[in-house]
Amino acid sequence: MAEFKDIITQDTHILKIINVAKKIAASDISVLITGESGTGKNLLASAIHSSSHRGSGPFISVNCSAIPDSLIESELFGYEKGAFTGAVSTRKGKFEMAHEGTLFLDEIGDMNISVQTKILQVIETKTFHRVGGEQPIYADVRIISSTNKDLVRKVQKDEFRMDLYYRIREILLHIPPLRERPGDISLLAQHFLKAFCKDFGKKIKGISNVAMNYILKHEWPGNIRELRNIIRTAVALNDKDMIWLEDIPVRTEFAPQESEEARETSRFESLSLMEVEKIHIERVLRFCGWNKSKAASILKISRPRLHRKIKEYSLREPK
Repeated sequence: MAEFKDIITQDTHILKIINVAKKIAASDISVLITGESGTGKNLLASAIHSSSHRGSGPFISVNCSAIPDSLIESELFGYEKGAFTGAVSTRKGKFEMAHEGTLFLDEIGDMNISVQTKILQVIETKTFHRVGGEQPIYADVRIISSTNKDLVRKVQKDEFRMDLYYRIREILLHIPPLRERPGDISLLAQHFLKAFCKDFGKKIKGISNVAMNYILKHEWPGNIRELRNIIRTAVALNDKDMIWLEDIPVRTEFAPQESEEARETSRFESLSLMEVEKIHIERVLRFCGWNKSKAASILKISRPRLHRKIKEYSLREPK
């Protein structure tokens, strides 16, 4: 079970979130944690539970986006023997399993409206019925929810109940994406390196400066989960004493596409003034079909000076 000390950060905003979470942990106030996938919402929820008076009780997590609509009710509330085909025995649901503990409704934004209505009723009455059952069951649970969706927008579109929204978000904690926490990237990378070296029995001294710079510039659309998996793979496949750039299998298929202007700027950042001048003169010559008079006019230099530049940079007209 995670604790607040397990949250690796030096980011001011995250430290403020942890401070608020510590203050409300002891109460039974409902918490809604928002943020992109992979930012650590589950870790924060688990830490809140561990620090509460329910810490010795169960922490039951339900991924609402992973359960089909046809099964979500039986998953949450359980079912009686014979309630439907295949129900060969009575089974407890997540609410019942979380009695005197915490129920973490992960990605609650993906839950359908009909189940939202029943969730609201359970929160308000602390009772529910198993599927196919008639006997009310009491469940004393604290609700912590998370979502990577814009619930306010979903409420406005009648895709999420407003009354449920206000019941689950007595306290709202928003975790920013990793790209907005650059100070945490190297800290987490070093933490994961140490942890996975221990797991795989490797003796890797560190991450090279070039590799770390590459890691720092990556957008990390998968956030901490993506960074963790990248370092894990790099350690598992590494047979050297350092993590080098070629060891970082960063995937870019989900990263924002860089504009042509940004790519051009990035390319010229490492070039000297003479190298930039050479590239520019060569482009103008190609544009003019190597008509030197026209090229000199565009470059706003004399033809003799252009000849000197062509000789200086060893430029040759393609045949």
